[in-house]
Parts: sequence; structure tokens; C-alpha cells
Amino acid sequence: MTAPPDLMPDLLPAPTPGLMPGGLPAVPPGPQPALPSVPSFGQASGPYSEAAPGVPGSPEHSPETAPDALAGFTIGVTATRRREEFSALLERRGARVVQAPAIRLVPVAEDTELLAATRECLAAPVDDVVVTTGVGFRGWMAAAEGWGLSSEIVARLSRARLLPRGPKARGAVRAAGLADHWTPPTESCEEVKQYLLGQDLRGRRVAVQLHGEPLTGFVEALRAAGAQVIEVPVYRWLPYRDPSPLRRLVTQAISGSVDAVAFTSAPAVLAMLNAARAEGLEHALIAAFRGPVVAACVGSVTAAPLTERGVPVIQPDRSRLGALARTLARHLPENGVTRLVAGGHRLEIRGHAVVVDHDLKPLPPAPMAVLKRLAERPGHVVARSDLRLVLPGGASRDSAEHAVEMAITRLRRGLGPAGIVETVVKRGYRLACDRDEW
Repeated sequence: MTAPPDLMPDLLPAPTPGLMPGGLPAVPPGPQPALPSVPSFGQASGPYSEAAPGVPGSPEHSPETAPDALAGFTIGVTATRRREEFSALLERRGARVVQAPAIRLVPVAEDTELLAATRECLAAPVDDVVVTTGVGFRGWMAAAEGWGLSSEIVARLSRARLLPRGPKARGAVRAAGLADHWTPPTESCEEVKQYLLGQDLRGRRVAVQLHGEPLTGFVEALRAAGAQVIEVPVYRWLPYRDPSPLRRLVTQAISGSVDAVAFTSAPAVLAMLNAARAEGLEHALIAAFRGPVVAACVGSVTAAPLTERGVPVIQPDRSRLGALARTLARHLPENGVTRLVAGGHRLEIRGHAVVVDHDLKPLPPAPMAVLKRLAERPGHVVARSDLRLVLPGGASRDSAEHAVEMAITRLRRGLGPAGIVETVVKRGYRLACDRDEW
């Protein structure tokens, strides 16, 4: 799995610096060297060796199951089926979830193509049946029952080799009273294809249950090997009825308002890319996924449209929603957090919140953007002109100057303890990461 590097190195605490007349901090001139690192929350080291119970990094919870493992992070969920269940898995770990259904499943029980494919299976013996999804196979059996063909199709399939792609498909096969022949360890259509191509397919009749879109390469490879392939279209993926949540998620990903987007099907990935393309934002979305926004996919089939475009993805070892949630709960705290000490206080900067001495404090977008910019060069002065560039919106110079001051004020209020963010007269602001004893 590909994981982006930590955003910033950790920092050692140091004494509070002296103050200039008027209460402003003294900032020595000249080069400002890089800061050494300190252990992250939960690691054994001095007074910070024990995390508080119930907060990120607490030793009483594993990283994947801690109730606040995802606190401070925002995750977009594109799933349609079981999205409430998946969202609950993330929210239980403290995440803020943005639901943006990308696609909808449309059954085709009345579709003439499915009926024609079923009759073609009944017209002559079928040697192999590739079952790509459990919901698709169940839908096929239900449609056959509605046509009065249930007993005939079950009898026909009982004499074929049934090849479920994964455990859900295998469960649907067994629920229909049928015996499965083989399931690929990787749960991928590619491995099923290679399994079949390793045999003599000349003259064999192979039924392939589609999973919402054509399996063109799969089918063509079998036909080229001499098989007679029957494509069984049980349902189709169509764009979700209300496209506005997905369009908003595209914008949020590009602006960095979400830390990760989770995908549970390849059609959902394509739907988001298509929504971005319709707005002229596909390249910007791809750039976001290659940069700060994590693309999390339930499996390699789902990830394919992104990996083909050079997007790094994270995915669990097993294609399950629970495993995907655990992967996010492990990856984001390890790779999406900046840890440092400023003004004598330990900070853990997350997506939309900061942990200050084990106290989680959500921040509005503007103060958070300023904090992240300051944390890119801890202890260094960042000019107001630089901070203007990270503020949301495109305000004019004068209004932006005021916006920076307001963002700093709100940031200090949100952080709580005084002395974390320092004003450097006529120059800008900095995080109080001190250098007096170097």
C-alpha cells in the first residue's frame, strides 16, 4: 500500500522565551535551524509517556479500534449500499463523515437482456459460471423465479462448475442450494480469468454474471481462448439521482476540506471522476488524490481506475467494510498528523481539529489553514502575506490583511492556552517552538 509521508517532523519542548517590552516575544535574528523530533502521543518518553484515556493514542486502545482514532478527520463516503453501516463504523472512531452517494444500483428483472441470457443458459449445458457478486446472483435467481424458471435454472447450474469471485458471491451460491467449485484467494476477476485461461476452453460454454458494467477484457479473453461466453446482466450502475452531494465532495477534496475519500466500488470511482470532469475539475481532483487527500478503496478492483491514473491508494488486506474502516483508522493518524510542541504545549494537528495536551479542539477552516501553514515551519516567522494565500476565498489585499488578523485571533481562542502562537512585530506570526538552549 502506498502511504504519503508524515506532514512534519516532531518537535522537542523548550522553555518559554523572554518577552520584549510590551509583552511581545523575543525572536533572535539570523538563520533558524530545524527542530529535533519528539515521540508522538502514546510513546514512552518522559512526562508525555501516557496518553489520557479515551483520546487519540491512548494505550488502552489499539490504533484501529480506539474510539477517537479518527477524531479530527473528515472522510467522504461514496457508497450507496450499506453507506449508513460504513459511516457508523467511521463515526464510532470519531470521524466526521460526508456522505456523497455516487451511484445507484438498478435491477433489471424486467430486462429482456437478462431473460434472453437466462434462456440461453437453459438452451444447452453450461460448463462454467462466473459469479462476480452475491447481490447480482441473488437478483438473477429472484428474476428467474418471477419468470417461473427458477427450478430449471437451478438444475442447469447444479451441473456446472460455479466460480464465485469472493465469499459474498460464494454465500449467495450456497444459499441457492448450489455447490461452489473454486474461489480465488485474491477475490479478483483477474484471478478467475487466469484460472479459466489455464484450461482448455475450446467449445466450453461459460456464463459470466456481470456486476453493473461490461467485463469487456474478461469476456474477450475467454472468447479468444475458444469459449462460448454468455453475459448475464443482472443490474446496472447509474449516477445517483441527486448529483449535488458528489459535486460538493469533489470541491471539498480539491480544497482539502476532507482528509480522505472512501470507495467501495469501481463504478463509484468512475462516477466521481466523471462528475469532476463535467465541471472541468478532473485534473485538480487527481492532483488532490496524489497529494494531501487519501484515496481509500475496499479492494484492488475498486482501486483500478485510480491506480491506472497514477493515484496512490490504501486498501485493506481483505475486501470488507470493517477492514476498510480499520485501515483508515490506522493510516490517517500515522500519516495525516503533524506533532510538535509550542509554548510548552503538545500539539497534534489533524484534518479539522488540533489536540492540545490531549484535549481535542475543532477549528474553523480559516484558523486551521493558518495553523497548518505555521506548522510547516515551526518556530519560523511566517509573513502575513503568506498567510493570506492559505485563507479560504479570494479577498482583496486590505480585507485579507484583516482576515489574517481575525483568523489569528480565532486560532488563539480555539487553541486555549496562551503563548502557542506569537506575534513578531512588523514581520508576521510563528509557533512558539523555542531555540534558546540549542
